[in-house]
Amino acid sequence: MAPEGYGEIIGGGERIYELNELLRRIEEDHLNPEDYYWYIDLRKYGSVPHSGFGLGIDRIIWWLAGLDHIKYAVPYPRNMRRLIP
Repeated sequence: MAPEGYGEIIGGGERIYELNELLRRIEEDHLNPEDYYWYIDLRKYGSVPHSGFGLGIDRIIWWLAGLDHIKYAVPYPRNMRRLIP
């Protein structure tokens, strides 16, 4: 957590590593399993518990530069006319 109201800079979480749990969650969230075939295939042959983190570059720039709003730190902002960088 960054000070002065800038909030979370790094987020993390544990990945689903059990195939049955992954398939259940995909069904529960009404997702198309074909869109995740590569990820499901990785889990078919076993996996180990693992986790990771993601650093929000735009958030850290926002904080370090002391910008008024995060929108000034986003290199490729998205809006109604621009969905792809």
